[in-house]
Amino acid sequence: MASEMHGGRGYVYCLRYQVVWCVKNRHKVLTEEIAAELENILRKIANDNKFSILEFKADKDYVRILIDCSPQQFIPDMMKAIKGVSARILMKKFGGGLRQKLWGGHLWNPSYFISTVSDNTEEQVRKYIQSQGKKH
Repeated sequence: MASEMHGGRGYVYCLRYQVVWCVKNRHKVLTEEIAAELENILRKIANDNKFSILEFKADKDYVRILIDCSPQQFIPDMMKAIKGVSARILMKKFGGGLRQKLWGGHLWNPSYFISTVSDNTEEQVRKYIQSQGKKH
């Protein structure tokens, strides 16, 4: 599957990243209901910040996404928006249950993993993300 090229003034690009982050202390709090709400939140954040989430998967204690963005987007700023906004909204909506399981009221571990994705690896990454949580 060839990645979609985008153009700007005087340049063409295709930037895709696989991003993974975990719940604080790997607590298994991402139920199906919370994961569904998280996906909606992340897609809205992406839309508001002009990048796309191509794949999404949340398992009980981590989240994995495939994003498409422009060269002008700074990864740390994107992650701050993704994690900060989603944590605030989820804690507001599911606060009672989440706060009981999380120390200090923090939803996300402060770190994350990010890797670039090329045309050669994109289909593998998509399948891997889609397969997470399924028994083999």
